[in-house]
Amino acid sequence: MALHPNGVNHLAISTRDIKAQIEFFTDVLGAELKALYWMHGVDNTFHGFVELSPECYVAFVQHPDNPDTLELGVTHAGNAGGPVAAGAMQHVAFNVNSLDDLLALRDRIRSRGVPVIGPIDHGLCQSMYFAGPEGLSLEVACGGAIDGQAWVDPEVVALVGISAEELERYRRPAAYERPAQPVPQPALDWSKPQLAYPEGRLERILAVPDEAFWHSVTNVAPVPAAEAAG
Repeated sequence: MALHPNGVNHLAISTRDIKAQIEFFTDVLGAELKALYWMHGVDNTFHGFVELSPECYVAFVQHPDNPDTLELGVTHAGNAGGPVAAGAMQHVAFNVNSLDDLLALRDRIRSRGVPVIGPIDHGLCQSMYFAGPEGLSLEVACGGAIDGQAWVDPEVVALVGISAEELERYRRPAAYERPAQPVPQPALDWSKPQLAYPEGRLERILAVPDEAFWHSVTNVAPVPAAEAAG
């Protein structure tokens, strides 16, 4: 069996108004609120989750130092074709199972006073576009699995500098078999992607054994099970 991520467990969106985000995603999109609590290991920060499916959520992070800057082309794209800083979320597309579901959700969104563009038939999927709070650029799509032979354009492959050998590797990533013993933390290599922490802190974090991290944060629901059931 190929080892790779099999979906998105949650997409975390930064916010200065977690209540407004929850209001939008529950009322406009119909996603149920499933979690709202102090973020583990982060001072004075709220964390919330709304459910798209039992394995997929949109999360929100309200940190007291989140800036209120919204600059189109830098912090936000503004629409599904706009420029934005590299590494930032250009837009996010949520899934529904059919074109009929797409049209029903279009009508729900419009009934809340939010304009929707589409649906549009892209060939590999059908989708529609709309805005969310704090400059979010959102999409809902349906269409199922993408045909990787039909939708990898040789012209674009050449323009981005992908060789024939690289393309074959991208189409069929190498298999991985987990060894009997855990792989140790690699030496810090700044040519690799690294999480951003204040100077010296990343080195200290990477030196902490995995077992210590497992027990380092609160892992108990904030509402006792008996109360939650009631």
